[in-house]
Amino acid sequence: MKALILVGGFGTRLRPLTLTLPKPLVEFCNKAMILHQIESLVKAGVTDVVLAVNYRPEVMVAVLKETEEQYGINITFSVETEPLGTAGPLALARDILGKDDTPFFVLNSDVTCTYPFEQFRDFHIAHGCEGSIMVTKVAEPSAYGVVVTKPGSSIIDRFVEKPVEFVGNRINAGIYMFNPSVLDRIELRPTSIEKEVFPAVAADHQLHAYDLQGFWMDVGQPKDYLSGTCLYLSHLTATRSPLLTDPSQNKWVYGGNVMVDPTAEIDPTALIGPNVVIGPGAKIGPGVRLQRCVVMNNANIRDHAWIMSSIIGWNSTVGRWCRVENITVLGDDVSIKDELYVNGASVLPHKSVSARLQ
Repeated sequence: MKALILVGGFGTRLRPLTLTLPKPLVEFCNKAMILHQIESLVKAGVTDVVLAVNYRPEVMVAVLKETEEQYGINITFSVETEPLGTAGPLALARDILGKDDTPFFVLNSDVTCTYPFEQFRDFHIAHGCEGSIMVTKVAEPSAYGVVVTKPGSSIIDRFVEKPVEFVGNRINAGIYMFNPSVLDRIELRPTSIEKEVFPAVAADHQLHAYDLQGFWMDVGQPKDYLSGTCLYLSHLTATRSPLLTDPSQNKWVYGGNVMVDPTAEIDPTALIGPNVVIGPGAKIGPGVRLQRCVVMNNANIRDHAWIMSSIIGWNSTVGRWCRVENITVLGDDVSIKDELYVNGASVLPHKSVSARLQ
């Protein structure tokens, strides 16, 4: 089986992290975003993965070569010379996606969920039509495009963009499955799969909706990245999946939903959690308080610092008695001097902060 992952371009919504790495390689719960997806696709029988990219493909080639060898799959980079939207990349990768009559997955690179690709595959094969869309329920559908199915059926009837009146609460989750015949509907030009391809397939009664169970989040911007982290950690806890902690270093106090790389160093007096991820080589000093935050590789949080609802980038240092909160994002190698308050700031890589930021 085959899959195409829409990697996209500059990842501007997740800056300053994406100034250092392409968005798919930014760690989500101590693993590159795209690796979560590739691992789940392999479990569903995918052997060929196409990454549709138009920004820094050479960085991803080097990293994913190891992944290709580890899982025995073929990873191909389909590089756009101009942005092709969400459908154009399918036409660009026609030779791979259409090389046989088996269906293929299409997904956005910044979506996190339970990834039920095996069940989704079986659903798609069972109904026998051209396409399937994974849908998820939301509390406030007026902010999204709503997927409306025919009564008592999974067949999609229409799409309603940001409805004023309630027509349903199921939205596109950014994960699809198609038969190769859909490629005949797509030209090699900038094209929207949501606005041009889906309505045409639905008009022919060839598009079905699959209801996603469990959590879902687009983690392409900092506030949603943190919300997605909380959802993912809660999922691990609920399913009793092992968290990445080292029992031999069980010296720190922590609340629920905490993931710690075994190579991190945490002082026994630090208070960690709930909803915290600590990456490889990170150092957490005496009296530190971490809550609902991500501390990335080799970051250093010094004595009595308080960090909440923030992302501390790779190799960054937060000084003693600092308070960092409200969706602050530190890029790579940022230094926050002692006794500072940083509230809702985005700090570019390799910068030093010596005054209050708010």
